[in-house]
Amino acid sequence: MEPFYIGDIKVEKPVVQGGMGVGVSLSGLAAAVANEGGIGVIASVGIGLLEKDFATDYQIANQRALRSEIRKARLATKGVIGLNVMVALTDYSEIINIAIDEKIDILFLGAGLPTDVPNEIGIERYKESGVKVVPIVSSGLAAKIILRKWDRNFGMVPDAFVVEGPLAGGHLGYKKEDLFKEEFRLENLLPQVIAEIKPFAEKYGRDIPVIAGGGIYTGKDIFDIFRLGAKAVQMGTRFVATHECDVTEEFKNEYIKCTKDEIVIIQSPVGLPGRAIRNRFLNEIEEGQAKKITCPWICLKNCDAKKAQYCIGQALANAKKGKLGEGFAFCGANAYRIDKVISVKELFAELEEGYDKAVSEA
Repeated sequence: MEPFYIGDIKVEKPVVQGGMGVGVSLSGLAAAVANEGGIGVIASVGIGLLEKDFATDYQIANQRALRSEIRKARLATKGVIGLNVMVALTDYSEIINIAIDEKIDILFLGAGLPTDVPNEIGIERYKESGVKVVPIVSSGLAAKIILRKWDRNFGMVPDAFVVEGPLAGGHLGYKKEDLFKEEFRLENLLPQVIAEIKPFAEKYGRDIPVIAGGGIYTGKDIFDIFRLGAKAVQMGTRFVATHECDVTEEFKNEYIKCTKDEIVIIQSPVGLPGRAIRNRFLNEIEEGQAKKITCPWICLKNCDAKKAQYCIGQALANAKKGKLGEGFAFCGANAYRIDKVISVKELFAELEEGYDKAVSEA
């Protein structure tokens, strides 16, 4: 697999580890991926839920934990480290500014359209920082809206895009009824996003690579999606079942033991569909049982804690800690294919071997 560039950052292996929130991808996993030449990504969402004082001052806990994880990753690798940030977070602006302070390499921005990032950071500060901004989109239209607003308002464009298809894990940027429609397959979305980006890349005389994610599992998958124009892939699910992933063995075992039929689409309390592994907790939710909610901080702008059946942040934090009876694991559509835990190094070797074989056969 060939290196690719995001601006002036050279990435030796065209693999981006997807940001998986509420403590699934922290410094341990991100540094391990970066050390193999990929882009390791820390997820900022819910990071404060893992702190002892989150119930008394969630915002402070969140920001302290974020700085700590970025710094730990920096000590563990000289590779490329990114931060995944949900635009829908209530402290979104504070988080991206902390990332600038801590000299993160790349901001991956999803769950909303990041149309005003240069203003939120400060245009001069943004330019001086050297940080790369990579929106995560689920359609060519979303990419077009972001590009037009950046072009018109700031005279600049984002450094790359991630297009995430409906086979991804966690919260999904689609209507539930669209998840299994042919037109929303990653293979069909990718050319649309590339087409929308092309005129802006030409106008600014620069490459704006597209990273494709959602359902990528093997080296052959990587080869196939590269033939459609992607310059790199984003993979989340496969990195959960690695020794370096920042979750308990109980969480990893959910992936290893799950069957295809147990991977389901749920409706999140924050109004989005999500893909998860069915368990007793989700069965109880489906039956109408309400879980006690103690909300120290409205994490997401569109969450109505008074009406929610349960707190998804707390449920995911419990799962991260191995308390699967009090939460559940998000996952991608291919999680059932995982049968063992391996190292990040072994996973990269497997992907490269599969990629090389696909090249030879082609």
